[in-house]
Amino acid sequence: MDASIVIISLPAIFRGIGLDPLAAGNIGYLLWMILGYLLVSAVLVVVLGRLGDMFGRVRIYNLGFLIFACASVALSLDPFRAGAGALWLILWRIVQAFGGSMLTANSAAILTDAFPARQRGMALGINQMTALAGQFLGLLAGGLLAAVDWRAVFWVSVPVSITGTVWSYLSLRETASGRRGRVDWLGNLTFACGAGILLAGITYGIQPYGGSATGWGNPWVLTGLFGGLFLLLVFCLVETRPRALGFARAAGTRAVEPMFRLSLFRVRAFAAGNLAVLLTAIARGGLQFMLIIWLQGIWLPLRGYDFADTPLWAGIFMLPLTVGFLIAGPVSGYLSDRFGARLFATAGLVLVAGSFLGLLALPVNFDYATFAALLLLNGLGQGMFSAPNTSSIMGSVPAEYRGVASGMRSTFQNSGTALSIGVFFSLMVSGLASSLPAALSGGLQAHGVPAASAEQASSLPPVSTLFATFLGNNPVGHLLGSSGVLDQLTAAQRATLTGHTFFPQLVSGPFHHGLTVVFGVAAVMALVAALASALRGRHEPRDGRLPKNGPAADSHPERPAGDGPAARADRPLR
Repeated sequence: MDASIVIISLPAIFRGIGLDPLAAGNIGYLLWMILGYLLVSAVLVVVLGRLGDMFGRVRIYNLGFLIFACASVALSLDPFRAGAGALWLILWRIVQAFGGSMLTANSAAILTDAFPARQRGMALGINQMTALAGQFLGLLAGGLLAAVDWRAVFWVSVPVSITGTVWSYLSLRETASGRRGRVDWLGNLTFACGAGILLAGITYGIQPYGGSATGWGNPWVLTGLFGGLFLLLVFCLVETRPRALGFARAAGTRAVEPMFRLSLFRVRAFAAGNLAVLLTAIARGGLQFMLIIWLQGIWLPLRGYDFADTPLWAGIFMLPLTVGFLIAGPVSGYLSDRFGARLFATAGLVLVAGSFLGLLALPVNFDYATFAALLLLNGLGQGMFSAPNTSSIMGSVPAEYRGVASGMRSTFQNSGTALSIGVFFSLMVSGLASSLPAALSGGLQAHGVPAASAEQASSLPPVSTLFATFLGNNPVGHLLGSSGVLDQLTAAQRATLTGHTFFPQLVSGPFHHGLTVVFGVAAVMALVAALASALRGRHEPRDGRLPKNGPAADSHPERPAGDGPAARADRPLR
């Protein structure tokens, strides 16, 4: 809920600190407010999940709530303005992400420890259902609270996080024994630096560079991409090197525990489930941001909604997506406990792909009943996939590695969301860059804007136009307001240019072309994820041990917890 509250409230937040987020030098502040939390979460969840395995999952979870509460208080007390105020918010959002990562890295593992196999899918389904419901409730709460005071956006998380801190300390008990070991500092460092640099490079790739609409040709972005990939390759080599276990025992010290159990990927259910998580997260992230821009920038203004009101109404009109997830999440979790995860997870992803193809076929100015039905179908598909897939992943690993397994799953999910912003915004910006400048220049000149001013406005990066609609600003007012051109036009011309229909009608053609590319790619990703889900293994490691080299993990007769009727009996690992 906190993440989506901030996204929808960014215009009020930046107005409150006296900073225009769409000014040429300030887009970086905007991107880091949106992506900073995601990047930190993607980098840290595996590390914190491993620490939960070593020192206690409940202990790390409780500490995460406390850190989250402190960061929420600090965010609401921002003492600065302009750039310094934005940096204060970004830095404390990073601290908040650290606490949030402690929660998300260990929550699935705590539930897996606490519930027997016959109830695990239901428990994880409810957990994920509330998480997604919180995201969409945040869109509504953010639109309402931002109208009161921008600090109220952060105030609302203070009582929630403080209550959660007290509640978790009083109610949660450790049910799994930790395996102490020395921290894998080299693995942690190479992974954190590699993933952080790679995702930061993707973030800056969205921004324009030189005469290009995107920054993928920027030497610093290329350095970040290739440097991050190189460090992740080094990380894989570090994690697979032989560990000096014998020396550690002889010396009387604890052995180094690798942070990333690459051997878990020999378990087919674990590998296929995480691949499906990554691809689905990329597709879902593209859906969320593109739908917000579609509704706020075109569909709602065409129906007479003021640009300043579109963020709130976009959240309301996207509610069928949440409803579908709320219906399918717990039901599919319960049924997967009885009949297996593979059928529900795979069928859910096929429904998601079908909904993307349906959205691709819609006109820009669509009929809402059809649009709502497709969103409901997408939500049902995501709900059918999410809980069974998580249950399958968590049930496929030995109990002592559930923390790191949960962290690895969260890493793929958060990384997918961050990647989706880079991938789909780049696809959309590239599509707009080829057709929007000419359409915008011609449209402005046709309504009295001087040719020089029209050319200057149309030469601004398309990413600024996209973010203007995302933040609920009138793009034409943003493009022409600072130059004083609007003051030189007649009242009728000003009313037309800054009205509800000029920009949506102007941009609808180029935008629909971009939507076709985005939803087409998302549909392909969902189908590949469905294939990976269908090929997941049906067996778990024997004797609670990780699989050795070879396909042994798929050769035992036992079926994993939560993957069929035989798994309903609570039985210990032999």
